[in-house]
Amino acid sequence: MRICLVSETWSPEINGVAHTLTQLSQELLARGMQLQLVRPHPADAATPRRTPGMQAELRVPGMAIPGYRAVRLGLPAGRRVQRLWQQQRPDVVYLATQGPLGWSARRVARRMGIPLVAGWHTNFDHYCGDYGVPWLAPTLLRGLRHFHNGCQATLVPTRQQADDLSRQGFQRLAVMGRGIDHRRLDPALRCAELRRSWGADEHRPVALHVGRLAAEKNLTLLRETFHAMRSARPDMAQVVVGDGPARRSLEKALPEVHFTGFISPEALARHYASADLFLFPSLSETWGNVVPEAMASGLAVVAYRHAAAAELIDSGVNGVTVPAGDAEAFREAAVALCQQPARYAQMGRAARLRSQACRWPAIADTFLSVLEQAREVNHATTRPCSI
Repeated sequence: MRICLVSETWSPEINGVAHTLTQLSQELLARGMQLQLVRPHPADAATPRRTPGMQAELRVPGMAIPGYRAVRLGLPAGRRVQRLWQQQRPDVVYLATQGPLGWSARRVARRMGIPLVAGWHTNFDHYCGDYGVPWLAPTLLRGLRHFHNGCQATLVPTRQQADDLSRQGFQRLAVMGRGIDHRRLDPALRCAELRRSWGADEHRPVALHVGRLAAEKNLTLLRETFHAMRSARPDMAQVVVGDGPARRSLEKALPEVHFTGFISPEALARHYASADLFLFPSLSETWGNVVPEAMASGLAVVAYRHAAAAELIDSGVNGVTVPAGDAEAFREAAVALCQQPARYAQMGRAARLRSQACRWPAIADTFLSVLEQAREVNHATTRPCSI
């Protein structure tokens, strides 16, 4: 099968969409699939001119997203996309993002009668509230519903998300979770030297947060929770891995916390394994890759009952979840857990076992099954469309 991946973001950009697509493409290439890639020109000039493994790659002009200069939106490129597909027609197109590039690729594919599968990787309506334009959410949702309902299928990461979108009129939804690279993430990578650099020994807990530092990540609650935990355990260490527009203000509010910025995947695996607790207060994710990554590294996770945490955590057994939006319950759960080393250690071991079910080969099986079904349905029921 020849598959064209259309995305506004790709590695080495650091975000959940880029990570998921990188892992999926590696699985697909290992199975002999022919892949095309349509993406914006990367902001990093050092990025290779050709993505390894791609049969064809089209890079189009883009523009930086305000506040996210490392991430770019692809500008409409319908004519260039059409020329590529006339020369090398894909069997199916996967639209990972719904920016201007995604919309233009959607129009071309429908006009040419090429089957489309879309991914739901971002809760855009949630972002409207985080960035002060909640009134825009209904209009945005109508546009997204039109975008996705014009595809043969839309892949969402959880059953809860599928149910929510179905109630809002989205059609032909299929569930595809996310995988974990267990070869990279391992509690055995725990490093005493790294813990000492944080001022912690084996008797002092380390609380970790990993993610982009931006408004939609509920960083106010992270700050409040870190303060509350430190009041209960003044000897504990706290570490934040990641970067973003809110980093400077968060560093000022939390001068005792160790901020690392973005780090290499190898260093990230050591940071996960060298911590004891993982805090994830965000509600903006559709999945949240860092939750199963922390679990795979043997950490007890405190999170809202949402996205990956709702799917993977049996609260009180392999982590702690609280009702979505209950900030007081989140703080109380984190404060209580950091004072119970035997409990968080036991949860971390159970979390590692639970994460074993999250494997990329199984995720790729689901992905290919949905794409193949979309191709069959398209051949049976559709003709080229001008919309």
